[in-house]
Amino acid sequence: MMKRVPKPVFFIVALLILAFTFTAVFGIAYYEGDNKVTIFKGIGDIRWGIDISGGVNATFKPADDYDASKEELDAAKATIETRMVTSGITDYELYADSQNDRIIVRFPWKSDEKEFNANEAINEISATAQLTFRPGNSYETQTVDKNGDIIYKTPSGDTAETVLMDGSMVADAQAGYQAQQQGSTPEYVVNLTLTDEGKDTFAKITSDYNGKVVSIWMDDIMISAPTVNAVITDGKAVISGSFTAASATDLANKIKAGALPFKLETVTYGNISPTLGQNALLAMGWAAAIAFVLIIIIMIAFYRLPGVIAVISLLGQMGLMVAAISGYFTIIPSFTMTLPGIAGLILSIGMGVDCNVITAERIKEELRGGRTLDGALEKGTKNSLAAIIDGNMTVVIVSIILMLVFGPSNILSFIFGESTTGTIYSFGYTLLVGVISNFIMGIFFSRLMLRSIAGIKPFRNTWLYGGAKNGK
Repeated sequence: MMKRVPKPVFFIVALLILAFTFTAVFGIAYYEGDNKVTIFKGIGDIRWGIDISGGVNATFKPADDYDASKEELDAAKATIETRMVTSGITDYELYADSQNDRIIVRFPWKSDEKEFNANEAINEISATAQLTFRPGNSYETQTVDKNGDIIYKTPSGDTAETVLMDGSMVADAQAGYQAQQQGSTPEYVVNLTLTDEGKDTFAKITSDYNGKVVSIWMDDIMISAPTVNAVITDGKAVISGSFTAASATDLANKIKAGALPFKLETVTYGNISPTLGQNALLAMGWAAAIAFVLIIIIMIAFYRLPGVIAVISLLGQMGLMVAAISGYFTIIPSFTMTLPGIAGLILSIGMGVDCNVITAERIKEELRGGRTLDGALEKGTKNSLAAIIDGNMTVVIVSIILMLVFGPSNILSFIFGESTTGTIYSFGYTLLVGVISNFIMGIFFSRLMLRSIAGIKPFRNTWLYGGAKNGK
């Protein structure tokens, strides 16, 4: 006997899937003046790979004629790589040439890039990013940034001479949005979690300088100058300032990545033209939309009500895949989408269609064999499950192997080369995400909706499930 599912479940699940897919594809954002505040990221926030949108290539060397050792060059390379990975950049090439003291890097543009300023993009990954806490807030010069905000540069006096604590004592850094005092307007901040050593050091700093200013500097730029008003002993610190969501996230990522062992100087840089281009991407988008419309028509024409449910679950699968790439879920960082990554999505959508076709065909077979609707749904979904799991688990294993072998800092890079990292890893990632989405939508939620709608009297005609014309 099939276990019944409450009738309203179909409508609730279908509406939730459609609402989720809409927000995952289009995102949710609003503007506060000229600043865009993103609540949920969508397709427009995806960072496209070099092959689609182009990017930047640069060659660095140690500044001031510093003679870096091979170990120091490798450490600088690792820091740059960490910054890119924490920013969701997986389509990159990165080499350290110890013979000539050079670091070569190629990476794609940001998703919202409009000016395509290669120098500015390079500065984001090559800044030394040395975080320091200093007494007072004395500075030598000040300038104004492009937003009209004052920037205080180069510490002076006691502020320059004394470093109370540096970034090595920070265990983690996360961007946040909170009010610093009760009743005040929330603002973007960077929350710091200190190491055990940093916890004790920071407690002493806040005790010694209680009621005084302790400024926080990133390299030679003062990013905050709060007055200490309490002794902080829990190892939690907050950097506040004129941050936007993007700048707070960028600072948090730089702090987590750590400081470079030496300052880098750009030797050469330039723009990389895409091998595909935005026009081709637009054409692919239209092709995907037309293909999906054809899938909808075929699924409904051949499988009727299970076809309708299959379409809803496929929409949910697409929404989940986009969400896992764009950074919709804050616990999953955004991902760089390359051509092989798109291929992985297309392949996983095909597997999602196959999953629903197998289930619908099994139900049709059971109905034509003389079973009741409930019996056909029970037996059909049960008999199709093993075949679906077998096929999907094979792809899961392959995807994981691709990610382990061709992922960032993998153990086989010395065999295959760093240049393969982004594209093949992207394919494995999107394929894995697609299969997981298929399990969630194509197996769990689609069957839940099917069992629910089968309990509603107008939808109990077996013809709607592939049975005889006037079957009941």
